[in-house]
Amino acid sequence: QVAFVSDADGEDEIYVMPQDGSEAPTQLTDGGEAMRYAPAWSPDGARIAFSDKDGKLFLLEIESRELTEIADQANGQLQDYSWSPKGGYLSFSLTDATGFSSIYIWRRADATLHQVTSDLFHEWNPAWDPAGEYLYYLSDRSFAPQLGSFEWNYLVDRETGIYALALRPDVPHPLPPESDEVTIDVTSDESEGGEAADDADAGDEETAIEIEFEGLDRRVVRLPVAFDNYVGLSAGNDRVFFIRTGAQFYGRGGDVPTEVQTFSFADRDTETLAGNAFGYALPWDREKILTISGWRYQLHNASGQGEPQTISTSGLMVDRVPAQEWEQIFDEVWRRYRDFFYVDNMHGYDWEALRDQYRPWLEHVAHRSDLNYVIGEMIAELNVGHAYIAGGDWMSPERPDVALLGSELELDRSAGRYRLATIFPGHNEEPRYRAPLTEVGVNAGEGDYLLAIDGETLDGADNPYRLLRHKADRPVRLTLSDTASFDDAREVVVQPVTSEVNLRYLARVTANRDKVTEATDGRVGYLHVPDMGANGIQEFIKYFYGQIRKDGLIIDVRGNGGGNVSAMLIERLSRELLGTRFSRTEDDVGTYPTTVFAGHLVALLDEDSASDGDIFPYRFKKAGLGPLIGKRSWGGVVGITNRGPLIDGGTVNVPEFGTNDSDGSWVIEGYGVEPDIEVENDPKSVIAGQDPQLERAIEEIERMIRDEPRTLPTRPAPPVKTP
Repeated sequence: QVAFVSDADGEDEIYVMPQDGSEAPTQLTDGGEAMRYAPAWSPDGARIAFSDKDGKLFLLEIESRELTEIADQANGQLQDYSWSPKGGYLSFSLTDATGFSSIYIWRRADATLHQVTSDLFHEWNPAWDPAGEYLYYLSDRSFAPQLGSFEWNYLVDRETGIYALALRPDVPHPLPPESDEVTIDVTSDESEGGEAADDADAGDEETAIEIEFEGLDRRVVRLPVAFDNYVGLSAGNDRVFFIRTGAQFYGRGGDVPTEVQTFSFADRDTETLAGNAFGYALPWDREKILTISGWRYQLHNASGQGEPQTISTSGLMVDRVPAQEWEQIFDEVWRRYRDFFYVDNMHGYDWEALRDQYRPWLEHVAHRSDLNYVIGEMIAELNVGHAYIAGGDWMSPERPDVALLGSELELDRSAGRYRLATIFPGHNEEPRYRAPLTEVGVNAGEGDYLLAIDGETLDGADNPYRLLRHKADRPVRLTLSDTASFDDAREVVVQPVTSEVNLRYLARVTANRDKVTEATDGRVGYLHVPDMGANGIQEFIKYFYGQIRKDGLIIDVRGNGGGNVSAMLIERLSRELLGTRFSRTEDDVGTYPTTVFAGHLVALLDEDSASDGDIFPYRFKKAGLGPLIGKRSWGGVVGITNRGPLIDGGTVNVPEFGTNDSDGSWVIEGYGVEPDIEVENDPKSVIAGQDPQLERAIEEIERMIRDEPRTLPTRPAPPVKTP
């Protein structure tokens, strides 16, 4: 039989059906009101274990349909549970307040729960040895950190090892010392040892595997697998399987491909079974292993011998009625908000009444975008930011890619020609800031006339972007001239870009930095953080370290789109100067900590500082780092999650994690962060090229520097230690 979760009756429930589809599904549970996960059969097929969104682990008796709660995960969901070979035990990990997990074993015979690893370390993903002698698990036990190059600091990576617990004192070492001496095997298949093994295998499920819990945490063996980033541990008959992943990066992909690997006890070696893999599955007999690699399913011999068999999915089809999917999607979105919304009172709203109010509109939904509109109106009733519904089974028409030159074009009406009015300089050493017209070998300048594109004449009555359509992926030949005449024209070839957003952003930020530098004679630095994600943390790293010896620093988070790295920025800005260092061979003073900004700080915020861009100025002020200048921020700080795609690939994000002050009170949401000094960037000033908020920040930080200079000390006189 196949066990699965379905919401056919309106809630997530457990069903079973024959694997050949010969009978209709049978519903085994009823009355659930929570998202449920991963039903797992006991080896004898008499029971199913499953968990739910509240972290509860349940045992379901198939015959009686009795439901028993086994464990309750305090933080998040519990999804790494596994049955022992005879079904007498369940093992899983539970986390505590530190974020670390420990391995637990639940014994079915007496319904007792045993913690079998220490809570000092992070241990998870238990996997039973099919022979019932070991329990394997993953644990972070390599404490040799990677050191940073921008600052004297560390991060922990490639820290996970694979371990085995010997379940009884008489269990042999899984990797005993090897000898090169010749041995003679005199044991036959009919020997007493073989019969004993068969008898043990035929024992009752409660007694077939005995576990001596006393001293279990000390009977541990580390498998000789190099420390790395591992997930997805399983045990085979003579080996273990696992997935090796790479480190996570912000803004770029990893440099290590995800691979399904196996460690053989006989060979004592690790091999890659499938590269670029997303996951794998093992049957109970552990003879085969199914991997998904590059969206291909492949069936391997678990021993690693022979070539894998590709499993075709080309014949899979489904008949679908979109309107029926829309009803299911509406109900599932409603349930996800019921299950995961960050407070259970739904902000005081009657969530069932709101469902009943909006559900009749499904009758009038004629397109997937209509459905998103209806759902969007329903979840908007909760009066919360980050309530998003998007995507689904509909497509927008393709639009032509337009080649862009990294320049603002201006029509000279008197000449009837276009000119390169502004050329964005870019930073050609960075791919994201590549500016086509400033690359080496491109002879173009501001004020040049653009007479032709790829040999086609461009006059003032035409649209230059018409001539640039469908050319974004190829070099473009421009005819330029200092005058509006072809007589002194020259041709240049450029590699265009498809977006000028980054170039315009860089030009604006560079202009702000230049303004600060000029106004303060270089004593004050400036950096802008566009979001609290990949772009934001890269911009912070790029410009923070080169300005740590300034007397002041303006942190600009106006227009910050949010993310999740504000704590990293606040931690670095909050470091205090605790001491200095001097060396005979170095002229500049050193600091303790090595990387610390000791000057004055000011932060700029505005109405578009959002999400983690709200949280940053709030924590900046809470840490006493300096004044906030600008306008009150957006005010949306309940963090979201995506609990998986909807049935047609659409997405829904539920506000799940609130933001609170150190005393536990709710903060920011629905209101924003008030500046200490309110300054409006009025349209008249902005049109005139002014920035009143930045100008006030310069004024304030210069005053702070005058009132309280924070300069590093000069070298003291050498100590004299003679009597």
